Order: sequence, then C-alpha cells, then structure tokens
Amino acid sequence: MSTLFTILAVLALVGSILITLVVLLQNSKGGGLASNFTAGNQTFGVRQTTDILEKITWGLAIFILVVSIVASFSYGSSSSSLAERAGQDVEAAVEEAAEAPVVDFTESQDVEVEAPSEEAAN
Repeated sequence: MSTLFTILAVLALVGSILITLVVLLQNSKGGGLASNFTAGNQTFGVRQTTDILEKITWGLAIFILVVSIVASFSYGSSSSSLAERAGQDVEAAVEEAAEAPVVDFTESQDVEVEAPSEEAAN
C-alpha cells in the first residue's frame, strides 16, 4: 500500500468518527445531546445550532465521499501490476491445462468393482 492511501484511509476514519459524534449531538424526536448544550447557551438559539450541526453533517459526509473516491484511485494505480500478474497466472494455467492428457469419456468402459472384504469392515 502506498503512503497516500494510508493517509487517506486515516482521514476517512477520522471523518467517520466525527460524523458519528455530530449525528449524536443533533436533536431528534426524543431530544438529542444537543438539548443539553443549547439550554445554557442561547446566543445562537436552538434553530441556529440545529442548522450548524446539519451543515457540519453534510460537510463531513461529502468529505468522506471525496476522500474515499480519491483513495480508490490512489490504490488502483498500484494494483495494475497485480492485475498483470493475475493475467500471467491465468495464461500459465491455460498452458498447463493444454499439456494435460485428454480422457475420452464418450466410450463405455467396463470396470469391475470388488466388494470390500469383511475383514476391512471390522
């Protein structure tokens, strides 16, 4: 893995933790954790606090989406050699299968099967 991919993965993880905390702060039908913070501080008002938390949520969601897309492109550039090696492995398997002996199952073959002896059963 490249260093860029590792950094982007850590950023996505941090963004995920932050969005979880912001969602928990939002006011839901039963009252969220935001109700504890807005009761003592009325400078912004309840509606403005809700708007700020909603904007932060959308911002973090977009941030995680963009970081994930960039991370997938950064990881994809180094995996091309892996795809080439997989193609070579398939080619080797096809060549090996071509060299294998061919068995004709269309002809009927008489095969005698012996019943197991009683000593082997005990």
